[in-house]
Amino acid sequence: MKDLKTVTIFTMKEMIKRKSFIVTTIIILFLIIIGFNIPNIIDFFSKNDNQSVGNEKLLIVDSKNIFEGTLENLSSMDLGYEIEVSNENLSFEDIKGKIENEEVNEAILIEQSNENTNVYNLRYIVKNVATVSSIPENLINAISSTYTNLQISKLGLTQEQIQSLTPNFEYSIEQTEEQKISGNLMVIMLLSLVLFYAIYFCAYQVSSSITTEKTSKIMETLVTSTSPRIIVLGKTIGIGIVGLVQVCLFVAVSLISAKLFLEPGIIESVLDMSKFTPYLAIITIIYFILGYFAYALLYALTGSTVSKPEDIQSANTPVAILAVIGFYLSYFTMMNPTSNLNMFASMFPISSPFCMPFRIMMGVASVTDVIISLAILVVTILIVANVAIKIYSNAILNYGTKMSLSDMIRIYRDKNN
Repeated sequence: MKDLKTVTIFTMKEMIKRKSFIVTTIIILFLIIIGFNIPNIIDFFSKNDNQSVGNEKLLIVDSKNIFEGTLENLSSMDLGYEIEVSNENLSFEDIKGKIENEEVNEAILIEQSNENTNVYNLRYIVKNVATVSSIPENLINAISSTYTNLQISKLGLTQEQIQSLTPNFEYSIEQTEEQKISGNLMVIMLLSLVLFYAIYFCAYQVSSSITTEKTSKIMETLVTSTSPRIIVLGKTIGIGIVGLVQVCLFVAVSLISAKLFLEPGIIESVLDMSKFTPYLAIITIIYFILGYFAYALLYALTGSTVSKPEDIQSANTPVAILAVIGFYLSYFTMMNPTSNLNMFASMFPISSPFCMPFRIMMGVASVTDVIISLAILVVTILIVANVAIKIYSNAILNYGTKMSLSDMIRIYRDKNN
């Protein structure tokens, strides 16, 4: 137990001292803070745009008095323009002169296409069409609404009749399946993505750490001081603790940033976190730990088969493929959480850490399902640990070429004999 503690603490110290770990942590924290400030950044530029637009003068020319003076009501609307309405018979050249003399910035010339129809032509006149491609939608809606209100008022309709023209519809969604599903799918997918990257990148550090220490000959000292089993478990636990602390730090900074930089209730309006209960939080942490151990032990195995840091990428490829398959299996089956494939993903050990917590959030996983899933995952970890430690024990001091799959199978069989 003392040796396990020693290796764990040693691994944690080495992990924290790494420049790559420090730089990565700082960059991610910086991105989190920037990310939560995106609404403020957008608001800042929007305010600047609104200020510039607010100073623009818009001339609306209704020479035929089609709107019968009701266009004056546009001035009281918050359209972002200083609006001037004219009933003079102004031509395009007259308006062009006003824009060139900076009397107005833009103009809308209203013309009737045919006196016998209610088709009207709105000519949007600006200094340069490169700055705009069409009439702003808020102006179109305001002008159209003003004309509609004018025509309705001419019909002499009562208030009840006017209200009947714009009924209020109440919508509801119902399902035919008996099993009810709850929870925000966007929240589920977002948290699944976070959980995957947390498990994957923490586990990946195990192979990197083992290979680096083989290169620096530190491993020879460790092997002579304690057993390979202790080394594997100690390094896995040490990196796991650092990874868990790192994830907690990211979550804490995210919560603080949300509190400081976002408007109250903005997260709740986008992400429904009501289903994230203490029970779900505990289950998520358990699956994070077990999922991390499963992948970390696989990476410990691949890390011990190479002696050069540049070989880590190719050695880790099979495990990376497994991780990606597990993630996408759980991610895409969330679209249909009551399907048999989603049930399979919550039990399959390479995908259950990413899938089961969010089946619980959606309310489709029973306690029995959770127990079975955890049991399968634990058994898988024990099997992987047994294989990894046996191959690791013989391969750890190998400083030759990268071991092949056949070499690992041969070593495992020899260790059993």
